[in-house]
Amino acid sequence: MESDKPPKPAGKQGARKPAQPYSRPRGGSPKPIGELMPQIGRTAFRRFGFVQSSVVTRWPEIVGPVHARVCAPEAIRFPPGEKTDGILQLVVVPAHAPLIQQVTPEIMDRVNRFFGYKAVARVKLRQGEVKPARAETPAKPPPSLKPIPMELGDSLRDIGDPELRAVLESLARSLGDKEDKTK
Repeated sequence: MESDKPPKPAGKQGARKPAQPYSRPRGGSPKPIGELMPQIGRTAFRRFGFVQSSVVTRWPEIVGPVHARVCAPEAIRFPPGEKTDGILQLVVVPAHAPLIQQVTPEIMDRVNRFFGYKAVARVKLRQGEVKPARAETPAKPPPSLKPIPMELGDSLRDIGDPELRAVLESLARSLGDKEDKTK
């Protein structure tokens, strides 16, 4: 029996195409760090019982600023294999525990509305210290935004070296602050 295929040339039987060197696929364009942060923090939050880290970061929006000052979410525990009917664990300032206990149905409703489904069925309270969010304390303005005292401002404009002028302006601002405090 003969095959219908044409015979191969004798000289090219052992020749192979050279292998291409492996190049790892690249991730594309750089991403802003703000876009990567939820992914980085997700494992840490899940480890401590949070499915969504936004519950912690947006707690004042969820329950309101009054309740957010006296209670904070600690964890959300779900039954094994479920993502509904969980237990929300809150840390509450001891003096405000009776108040928070009275508004737990409202807090559950707000958290479930935030999730979009019945994620929380019960609330468990633990009395302890609640640290206020950093956003509540206003940041001091940088020294460069403070005005220079009038009597010093005109003399500093004549200085040609910009670095020396910036240092002297900073010194003038700090002197102006000390004068204001002594009055």
